[in-house]
Amino acid sequence: MPRSKVKITVLKRVDPSVIFDGDVPNVPGTDRKFEVCTAFQDDQEFIVEADGNKPEGFCGWAWRDVYKDLSVLQFGGDFPWAEEGTMITCCTDGIRPVSFKMQRIAD
Repeated sequence: MPRSKVKITVLKRVDPSVIFDGDVPNVPGTDRKFEVCTAFQDDQEFIVEADGNKPEGFCGWAWRDVYKDLSVLQFGGDFPWAEEGTMITCCTDGIRPVSFKMQRIAD
């Protein structure tokens, strides 16, 4: 079955101060506060080719989280709560989550 390409856009990196109402905890074993995710930049874009491989520079932890939604789009599926050919999804980092928009790209 043929697969489609999918564009992934970073919508928003959530600042931990929002999650913790300003009282951000320290990274365990340090005196450093958690900061916004540094693996991505807002509005950054990635293209997933038809082979379905992780794009260069995409965080491996986030990839694992979003892959299930990506697969649905790649194989032509849609989500009843989302616009056709798109999905809004996120990584599961509860301290500094990142939201993504995925869009199936027509060949």
